[in-house]
Amino acid sequence: MAKRARVRAPELTGKGGWINTVGGQLGLTELRGRIVIVDFWTFCCVNCLHVLDELRELEEKHRDTVVIIGVHSPKFAHEAEHQAVVDAVERYGVEHPVLDDPELATWKQYAVRAWPTLVVIDPEGYVVAQHAGEGHAHAIARLVEELEAEHAAKGTLRRGDGPYVAPEPEPTALRFPGKALALPSGNLLVSDTTRHQLVELEGDGESVVRRIGSGVRGFVDGSAEEAAFSEPQGLALLDDGSVVVADTVNHALRRLDLATGGVTTFAGTGRQWWQGSPTSGPAREVDLSSPWDVALFGGKIWIAMAGVHQLWAYDPEGGTVGVAAGTTNEGLVDGPGAEAWFAQPSGLAATADRLWLADSETSALRWVDLDGAVHTAVGTGLFDFGHRDGAAEQALFQHPLGVTALPDGSVAVSDTYNHALRRYDPATGEVTTLATDLREPSDAVLVGDDIVVVESGRHRLTRLRLPEEAVRVESVAHRTQRAATEVAPGGLRLDVVFQAPTGQKLDTRYGPSTRLLVSSTPPGLLLTGEGAGTDLFRALELNPAVTEGVLHVSAMAASCDDDPANAYPACHVHQQDWGVPVRLTEGGADRLPLVLAGMAD
Repeated sequence: MAKRARVRAPELTGKGGWINTVGGQLGLTELRGRIVIVDFWTFCCVNCLHVLDELRELEEKHRDTVVIIGVHSPKFAHEAEHQAVVDAVERYGVEHPVLDDPELATWKQYAVRAWPTLVVIDPEGYVVAQHAGEGHAHAIARLVEELEAEHAAKGTLRRGDGPYVAPEPEPTALRFPGKALALPSGNLLVSDTTRHQLVELEGDGESVVRRIGSGVRGFVDGSAEEAAFSEPQGLALLDDGSVVVADTVNHALRRLDLATGGVTTFAGTGRQWWQGSPTSGPAREVDLSSPWDVALFGGKIWIAMAGVHQLWAYDPEGGTVGVAAGTTNEGLVDGPGAEAWFAQPSGLAATADRLWLADSETSALRWVDLDGAVHTAVGTGLFDFGHRDGAAEQALFQHPLGVTALPDGSVAVSDTYNHALRRYDPATGEVTTLATDLREPSDAVLVGDDIVVVESGRHRLTRLRLPEEAVRVESVAHRTQRAATEVAPGGLRLDVVFQAPTGQKLDTRYGPSTRLLVSSTPPGLLLTGEGAGTDLFRALELNPAVTEGVLHVSAMAASCDDDPANAYPACHVHQQDWGVPVRLTEGGADRLPLVLAGMAD
């Protein structure tokens, strides 16, 4: 076994304290003898949610030797609220202890630069690996097996039950509902996301008519009792009277027959889309990635593909699915669909000539025209958010998840992390607030003269009369609280650290197996070094006249099993996007290392 670099692991500290444990503090001393995987995450981040799902099998298989510790490190102001973190842990089925670190204390101690980041600590308390982004579960599983064997032989491995303690279930009719749909019958259909079901309610929004789905996470077609979903979200009524469901964690679109309650699958394979996978083709043969909402627009079913920052579309006539807009790069860029950038599009609403969308990570309201071009109505980028009404150019949202077209041509925005319902009027270019004191509203649906809001954080639907006048709200503006990295003006060497997992090598059979894309906000920050390439390093030239900004770095590496005797080795894709805030300072660093997998030097 190759000698492994080891660094003593810093202690786990966070002002918010511990969730999913009993007895207060949990430290590395109590975890000595166990293999610890520290997962730095934040609940707004779809890539973090993907990693939670990637780790479930490993967590179950090695439950007596491995302890996964989530360290919640917030991006948005709302995510620094302790109760919001407690809710998110239940919402996403996190079955391990979580440290609430609102001031990013542990994040800084571990020199983390991106969500998600995984750090592996051996039974003697040393960091032995770090991975940023998705796609690392296979490598970590291999490392865990090596560490089990090594420390069992040394007598330093301790087996037994972990410190996780499950919370008591709450007896509410809905549990963190996601989206709602008004049915022709006058009833309401709701995606009961955390319970992996759809629930049909009477028009009062409270009385349960029926539940569709077994309530157990899974991917099963069949009757209302047999079918299984995994954190379903968006709903849309089709022309034939059936309902299309964005089955988010199954990476699939499902069809609900309202008459029988039967569920079938018409798009997706159940596997998550990765770079290099097909981007169009027969709908049942193409992988999807965390579809969050759906809407009928221009004769097609448009899909908010949050997991890859794109919009896709399903063509009912041909039974095909494919990319409609977006490059998979995360950010806010308008223009032709093939050139636009999105950041976790999570809510859709169609009118005759526009497809409105809530672009959650840029806290933006955007729209697509009939020619497929993308426009921004409100929002400036990944790191600016708040609650500010007024002219659209300076108005602010905070991680909105839903958008609803109103009869007068304006749109209501479920401004999720501001706990508010907002309104944008294209005729005047003004943003106003319609209602406050909603708890994490994630969608809204018109019912007559009322608007029914999905209050996800209060596990209910709330009916409001659309007000004649807006609510006055004190203006609040925020920027992401991550400290900027101080770098020297002029030359900066960017190094993406990637070490192939044990037993694997970079797959160069068909050309370069790595990819690096670099850009900046503002664009003038970079004088040279922008664009795509195949090397995981880049010489950048920073503009001394731009004192601060964000470097956007996207890296991908493909590794395969290193066994000459195997003609068809198993291959894996590792990928991560970084948004690194930088401040140009004389005497600052002239090298920026970002760890994709391995240990930084």
